[in-house]
Parts: sequence; C-alpha cells; structure tokens
Amino acid sequence: MKNAAHAELNAEIKSLRAMLAERDRAITNHQRVIAARDQQIALLLEQIRLQRFKLYGASSEQAPGQGLLFDEAEGLAAAAADTETTAAALDATPRAGDSTPSRGKRAPLPAHLPRLDIVHDLTDAERRCDCGAEKVVIGEDVSEQLDIVPMQVRVLRHVRKTCACPRCQGAPVTAALPPQPIPKSNASASLLALLLTAKYVDGIPLHRFEKVLVRHGFDGASRTTLARWVIACSHLLIPLENLLRERLLSHDVLFMDETPVQVLKEPGKTAQSQSYMWVQAGGPPATPIVLFDYDPSRSGAVPKRLLGEYCGHLMTDGYEGYNAVVAANGITHLACWAHARRKFVEAQKAQPKGKSGSADVALNLIGALYGVERDLQGVTDPVERKRRREERAVPITIELRAWLDKQLLRVPPKTALGTAVAYLNAYWPKLVRYLARGDLPIDNNRAENAIRPFVIGRKNWLFSDTPAGAEASARLYGLIETAKANGHEPHAWLRHVLAELPKAKTVEEVEALLPWNLDRIMLAGRAYAP
Repeated sequence: MKNAAHAELNAEIKSLRAMLAERDRAITNHQRVIAARDQQIALLLEQIRLQRFKLYGASSEQAPGQGLLFDEAEGLAAAAADTETTAAALDATPRAGDSTPSRGKRAPLPAHLPRLDIVHDLTDAERRCDCGAEKVVIGEDVSEQLDIVPMQVRVLRHVRKTCACPRCQGAPVTAALPPQPIPKSNASASLLALLLTAKYVDGIPLHRFEKVLVRHGFDGASRTTLARWVIACSHLLIPLENLLRERLLSHDVLFMDETPVQVLKEPGKTAQSQSYMWVQAGGPPATPIVLFDYDPSRSGAVPKRLLGEYCGHLMTDGYEGYNAVVAANGITHLACWAHARRKFVEAQKAQPKGKSGSADVALNLIGALYGVERDLQGVTDPVERKRRREERAVPITIELRAWLDKQLLRVPPKTALGTAVAYLNAYWPKLVRYLARGDLPIDNNRAENAIRPFVIGRKNWLFSDTPAGAEASARLYGLIETAKANGHEPHAWLRHVLAELPKAKTVEEVEALLPWNLDRIMLAGRAYAP
C-alpha cells in the first residue's frame, strides 16, 4: 500500500516537474519574443527619428564640438540655406587669433572693375568768394558706388567691304568674315557665352532664357534654337576638353563621384529611368581641373572607360563600381572619411533626444583627424605633412581602431550605429591609406564640391531631353567649373574662348585658351567690347 502511494506521489512529482519545465520553456520563449519585439521597436523608433531628421531637420552635419563638414552634393542642394562649406570638419576649440569680424569700414570696390567718372562741379555762384575773387580747384573728394548695366540686346552689323579694280575686269574681292563660333548663325560669342552662363552657372532653363530675350526685345530664338546653340558650342569646345582630360589623367591624385540625371529620350530606357553624370576632379593645386561625363549606366565599365590606363591614386566614396578598374589598373584606392563620418552623424541623429552614445565617440575622434588637417592647411611640403600626420593623426586612428573592434562585438548590425560601424570596418584599409603620403587627401570633398553646381542646376532644369543634350551639358559643366576653379568669371572666359577658338589652327593656339593661360583681369576688361 505504501509502495503504491509512494509510486503515485513520484509520478505526480514528475508530472509537476514536467509542467514546471514546460512553463519555464514557455516563459523563456515569451521573454525571447518580448526581447525581439523590444529590439524591433527600438529599431523602428531609431528609423523614425532618423527619417524625421532627414525630412525636417537642418541640412547640416554639424555636431557638438565640431564644425561643418561637406555634405553630399545632393544634400547641399536640398539645404534651405545655401551656405559656403569648408574643406574639413573642424573641432570647436578656438584658435589663437580667431575672432568674430566686427562691422567696420566698408571695403573698397574691386580695382579691376571699369570706372565711369561723374564729375560734380560747383555752380558759378558757389565759385564766387565773398571777397569777390573766383575760387580755384585745390582738390577733389571721390566716393564710389557699385552700378549694374542692365542687359542690352543689340545687333552687330558685319559690314564687309567689296573692292574691284577700276582699270581691268578682275573679279571683285570681299573682306573675309572672321571665323564664328557657330557658322551661319546670328548668335555672337557674347550671346552664346551669356546663354551658357545662364544655364550652367545660374541654373536658368532654356525656356526661361527665351523669355528673358523676349523681354529685352528679341523673340527670334526659340527654345529649340537655344538648344541647338548649346550643343554646337559644346562641339566647338571639344579640343579644350581633350587637353584638360590629358592633363587631368597625368596627375597622380584623382577624385571621382557620380550623381543621377534624368534623360527623357535615352534609347532603351524609359523617360522615368535614371542615368548618371560622372565627375572627375584633380590636377595640380595651382591649375585645378574638373570634368563631367554623361553615361546612361552606373556600371563598373564607366570608370574603366573614363580612366583608361590611369594607375595613380583614386579617391572615391564607397561605391563598389570602381573596384574593377582599380584591380585592373593597379590603382591605389582611397576611401573618403567624410562618408564614414556621415554614417555616424546619421547614427547620432537616430539616438533619443538629449542622449549621447557611441556615435559621439566616433565623431569626436574623426573630428580630431580633421583638426589635424586643419592645422596642416598652410603646410605645402609633403614630407613635413606626412611627419605631422604620423605624429598626431596615427595615434588617433589607433584609438579609433581599438574602439571599433569593441563595437563590432556589441552593436546590433541592423541599427544605424551598427551600419556605421560596419561601414567603417569594411573601408578601414582604404580610409587610413592617406597617411602613407603627405599629399594624399583625407576625403572626396573636392569631387563633391565640384559636382554641387550640377546638382543645384538640376533642381531648376530637372532633366535633359536627349543624350546629345546631356553630353553637351557634361562638357560645358566641366569647362565652366574648371574656369571658375582657376579664378575666371565664367561669362568673360567663355566669351573670349568662343570668339578665339574658331581661329585656332594649332595645338599651341588651343592651349593658349586654357584657363590658367589667360589673365582674368584682361578678360574682365573686354566685357563690353563688340
């Protein structure tokens, strides 16, 4: 009897233990589900905060303790306030000598601008002295105002004299018309320069420029005609672009970037599909070069076509399309610290308001790297720059690498911080490669800065109609941005080049029109000449 009762009790105990184990398993599963849901909620809240910032926040990457860093061109174009950005992210530590400029005496107007004297003389009554004598001029007081001459539409009449011999029956001879930018066109070099400047510098679409001409009394240039003029000018300027490309690819450091562009009539693609505008920037500091190229594709074949046999140092963002040409040509590939920093900025914005986190640590260390670059801005000797980088920047990268290794073990990969950490780890070898030489850049800001005018212009004209138009735009954007980078006023440079290039017969004569071979003061002085 006792044995039976004991066996029954043991069975009951086993049953209860099984029930308890099942309950524990259920509790554990529920805890796992709750933890997963909490993690998912946290991730969604993070994404909401980040998306809210992208939609409604300021278009700046300025973080506490750091100054402004270049945003991507697309972000800069979307900014509400179009402010000038710096070449590096600077920490907020004030430097000796820094001060807020005070409002004081107005700066003099530029000396290279033409002057028109308006003389104000005394009246006869004012010249008469109380003693009866006439006052004589002993000096003058000069003040200056900035004046703008409104656009004036005029007609240039080319009167070509025809001469014949009065004694014999020889054929008459007519004076030759100088070569024109567009043969048999009624557009002068000045008008074409104004058209190109309006579209590619000021972002004015062709249909708006057509209205500008009509407003000034000329209605003979339709949008279609203006488009033909643009394409014809781009063809004329091909020799200059070829010389610039040859010089660009001969330099050891090159920057590249790309941005979408919509072309309505691209064969094999819908009007809504994306094509791409590629930018290359480089050249010696004294003679910078910017070139644009249009391509319907973003594949790795495009960098291969653009770079040819180039085998120097290439700075890009994290786009993998450059890897093929890098491997094929033996290019030294550099990665952009600005893009790495941008990932942590996003992670910082995704944090709960008022809280700091690991993203702030990374941003402070990256900001310290840019602080080193800020202090080296006046150092031109590559050997000295490399020495100072080894002394100051290398210890920072060692600290950042140690922090990164710890974060890789603890940060969930799907979070904004996890994405930033993964990006930094993936591109680390390319990111620290700039430390190998003193003349290598820390980021791709030069390319992003070069592509920015195109992105801003795109917001106005929205799309290109045909591939020919997109190719013309690419060539003209490149030449104009190169002229600007070399200190030229675009209209003055274009006006001179469009007038002189048709006369050029040799390579030397074409080279003479490159931006660094022309005096900007001289070009500005010819602004109102026929």
